[in-house]
Amino acid sequence: MSNRTDNPRRRVSVSQVLGELLLTAGVIVMLFAFYESYWTNIAAGKLQDEKASALEARWGGDGERVNPRQRLTPELGEAFARMYVPAFGSDFQFAIVEGTSDEDLNAGPGRYVDTQMPGEPGNFAVAGHRVGKGAPFNDLGNLKVCDAVVVETQTEWITYRVLPIDAVGDARRAEATGCLTPEQVERITTGEYAGVQGRHITLPGAVEVINPVPGLAATQVDESMESLITLTTCHPQFSNAERMIVHAIEVESTPKIAGQRPAVLEEK
Repeated sequence: MSNRTDNPRRRVSVSQVLGELLLTAGVIVMLFAFYESYWTNIAAGKLQDEKASALEARWGGDGERVNPRQRLTPELGEAFARMYVPAFGSDFQFAIVEGTSDEDLNAGPGRYVDTQMPGEPGNFAVAGHRVGKGAPFNDLGNLKVCDAVVVETQTEWITYRVLPIDAVGDARRAEATGCLTPEQVERITTGEYAGVQGRHITLPGAVEVINPVPGLAATQVDESMESLITLTTCHPQFSNAERMIVHAIEVESTPKIAGQRPAVLEEK
């Protein structure tokens, strides 16, 4: 007679099945996060390098003599300017491309094609990823009032300053006085720019944030308008449910001189 005893069949409980499914789902989420935050950064970095190299070649190294008033619209996907944010460190610089399609933004920050060019009256609006694909706008939430956003074109350096964020009334005026002209202080406290915040969260459909005067109805651009830059990105991280918006106003524009960089790039 055999002494072998057959093992009873192990029953699998519902909780065990759910536990294994949750574990599998967790692994998938981790792999996706790795892909989004690491691998896509590598691919985007290569594309950004290509755009930056093409831009430098087109500018001719030290730059050819061109008319700074001749602002030709670039081709879709073409890099036409560079962006610096000193508060993000000296290594933060990105070539800005024309367009905001997925393909465009995979290569770097992209200009909304119906907005103005850098330095023009109105609103130069730029979109960028916050997670993965180079994540140029990952740290927009860290910008403070009067922080600089610098745009380099073929002929000039343009410095913008972030507008007051939460302050209103006299507090808004006091914050703006630290980096804006008296005329600009008046316009952003009592004038048509009084409702333009330096940073806020809104819904994806709030297209008025890229209008010539953000928040107001779209209108014809005229020379009396301030020159703004608007940066947009998804919010919160790993979600596109909302948008983070940053508005800054031009405070200075200086011609480019070969071998010289503006002192603002050394700010911390």
